[in-house]
Amino acid sequence: MDRKKVTVPDLLQMKREGRKITKVNLHDYPTAVLADRAGIDIVMIGDSIGMVVLGYSNTIPVTMEEMIHHAKAVVRGAGHCFVVCDMPFMSYQTNADEAVRNAGRLMKETGVDAIKLEGGADIKEKVKAIVGAGIPVMGHIGLLPQRVSLVGKYRVQGKDAASASLILQDALALEEAGAFCIVLETVTAEAAKLITEKLRIPTLSAGSGPYLDGQSLNLYDILGLSLGIVPRFAKKYLNLAEEATRVLAEFKKDVEEGRFPAEEHYFRMDEKELQKLMGKKKRK
Repeated sequence: MDRKKVTVPDLLQMKREGRKITKVNLHDYPTAVLADRAGIDIVMIGDSIGMVVLGYSNTIPVTMEEMIHHAKAVVRGAGHCFVVCDMPFMSYQTNADEAVRNAGRLMKETGVDAIKLEGGADIKEKVKAIVGAGIPVMGHIGLLPQRVSLVGKYRVQGKDAASASLILQDALALEEAGAFCIVLETVTAEAAKLITEKLRIPTLSAGSGPYLDGQSLNLYDILGLSLGIVPRFAKKYLNLAEEATRVLAEFKKDVEEGRFPAEEHYFRMDEKELQKLMGKKKRK
């Protein structure tokens, strides 16, 4: 039976029914097709593309053009998944008007189902403006990679009552502003559990424990393809980087030693046509 397209009401219903939501960050057509076949609920073009695909040291250099380019490919592959696209650094931070304009550009030029912003109460008015323009917003609180320069390094969030309370207030502010879902990144499991229980909208864990409404991982971490820093919370289901390196080395050796291409890997001319060709050459 064909699976129907996942929508915002579906995700809200999943929270009400206690059904876990799966979210995978990926960045191209083939992986989107595979996620769709696997029945993943949400796929997201994350600005982590900067590190896992483009070779940047963090997410800051990623541009709108890069996000749009990859989002178009993901949308073409994700037939049933709900598709979200990150808004890159400085595409929404200045004011609400610019935030709406850039969110609209992402939606209009790519066909994604929603956009995602980092921040809590401080971006409440921007979220409200974007939602008011008819664009679904996924929130992102806890560890905020786009602000890593302010804190110096990635740190676990919500380790004490005071900081956990602030994250809760951020979550409530985003819900009030109209966000349909919130990602909690690297928040202590206890704080994330409390926040999940307080909200009517789904929460997704990115390293924030098992008590949320769903889990989010990067496909490159899942497949063992991340070549830089891999977060502690990521689970590697395969070591594809090691296997791919082995296979490429085997290909190189086959070429060098004449084993590739074998007869089944290339095409031959019909013998009669070959004779005609050789005959023409002789007359010359």
